[in-house]
Amino acid sequence: MTSSPAESIRPFRLAIPQSDLDDLHDRLDRARWPDELPGVGWAYGVPLDYLKELVRYWRHDYDWRAAEARLNAWPQFTTEIDGAHVHFAHVRSPEPDATPLIITHGWPGSIVEFLDVVGPLTDPAAHGGDPADAFHVVVPSIPGFGPSGPTRDTGWEAGRVADAWVELMDRLGYPRFGAQGGDWGSAISRELGRAHPERAIGIHLNLLPGAQQLTEPATEELAALSSEERERTLTSWQRWSEWQREGAGYAMLHSTRPQTLAYALTDSPVGQLAWIVEKFREWTDSEELPEEAVDRDLLLTNVSLYWLTGTAGSSSRIYYERAHTTGRAAAPAEPSTAPTALAVFPAEIQIPLRHRAERTENLVRWTEFDRGGHFAAMEEPDLLVKDVRAFFRQLREKG
Repeated sequence: MTSSPAESIRPFRLAIPQSDLDDLHDRLDRARWPDELPGVGWAYGVPLDYLKELVRYWRHDYDWRAAEARLNAWPQFTTEIDGAHVHFAHVRSPEPDATPLIITHGWPGSIVEFLDVVGPLTDPAAHGGDPADAFHVVVPSIPGFGPSGPTRDTGWEAGRVADAWVELMDRLGYPRFGAQGGDWGSAISRELGRAHPERAIGIHLNLLPGAQQLTEPATEELAALSSEERERTLTSWQRWSEWQREGAGYAMLHSTRPQTLAYALTDSPVGQLAWIVEKFREWTDSEELPEEAVDRDLLLTNVSLYWLTGTAGSSSRIYYERAHTTGRAAAPAEPSTAPTALAVFPAEIQIPLRHRAERTENLVRWTEFDRGGHFAAMEEPDLLVKDVRAFFRQLREKG
């Protein structure tokens, strides 16, 4: 007798062997350090003195077991979908009529991004909110990332992941649900709403791929805009072009030679740490150090999850799959009819333009904040939770 999809869901707990932690500590103790040019700061990459101190903290002060216990406070499960091993947390609200919501991380994030938002989303009454704003929250690891890794076949780009999430919510008994995400989570959530609008109550994003100014704006294009939107368009183009010149190297490597990169990151925890912490410095709302925006222990929990699951290589494949995809995912994206909200954080690597977003999205909410960056759930969890609640309340009231 074959098992039903529901029966194929298996309980899961993080339980990293002590031998793996001992190996990590040994490698940190034996780190081989490069030289460094004097006085260049972060211009050439992560500064040597900064990384040495962060490695010292990781080795001697950081407590993985405490982080593991915190993650294990969530009920977690695994299942097989479309040939992939999928890990997820499923945290049901005490409110029986709560709205189902699937929230998706990106790279170089993980489920760790959501440690400070799941409680307020599932149990608003316990966090000073309205019980009517409660959610049953599903937090999956993208195939190839963390406990969902590694992937075992090619083709796991955002559209295929979105289809898998619909199947996952089917197995959990949620015929209709909301979705939220940033980074790759935004591409996945957006595609979920576009390809499966009958399933999507609403799509809440804190990044919208393609909504920034991708080419230098022409004079006639700027002339058609209001003065405020004209200035924003120029700023969007400046930030995008700066990112292409100075910040896109990691994406090019992921998109072309993820396997070659994987050898370095899988063999060296210091390399894995540097590869990720650079992005937390560049993409957060911080002046100098990433810890100004994201708690140091939370950052190291995120890095540790990559290291301890050995998924540096498989997590980067999603870039390769998107760059080399064919079929549906390679075609120009059709507009989405799913009700969509965009939360705009000022330090985000892409500055979205409303007039561009409205070409492709059924945009019903647009919120601009005065602080926060790319990792919104880690940097400004209260702001993100407030906006998610308000969006779905808006949809409920509209009927």
